[in-house]
Amino acid sequence: MAGAVRDEIGAISLQSVYDALNILVTEGLVRRIQPAGSPARFEDRVGDNHHHLVCRVCGRVVDVDCAVGAAPCLAASDDNGYEIDEAEVAYWGRCPECVARSRAAATSDPPLRRRGRRRTIASPEHAGD
Repeated sequence: MAGAVRDEIGAISLQSVYDALNILVTEGLVRRIQPAGSPARFEDRVGDNHHHLVCRVCGRVVDVDCAVGAAPCLAASDDNGYEIDEAEVAYWGRCPECVARSRAAATSDPPLRRRGRRRTIASPEHAGD
């Protein structure tokens, strides 16, 4: 993102970009998401109830609408006295491109030959040796 800003306005520090993004988050103009093990991402889809699909292989993140109701995730079975105003749901798996690559690799790789250990079976006359 910093590169795109620099292309548009010239020199700018990375800290200034993050400061601007934090202001946009505070004002509700963008939303910050950070799937586990991934860097922070910012999206402009705000004000609705949606979740994310995250590819475990390539890290691609896509939006997915909430499956049922207006905001079913906000009705926790036990809110422990909290006033819940947001819930984050992330679905994890593999994106279609990574699934296709995996399947293509599986069909193009030659099968591995299994090498078992040779066992020596004692002949009856040496069974007690």
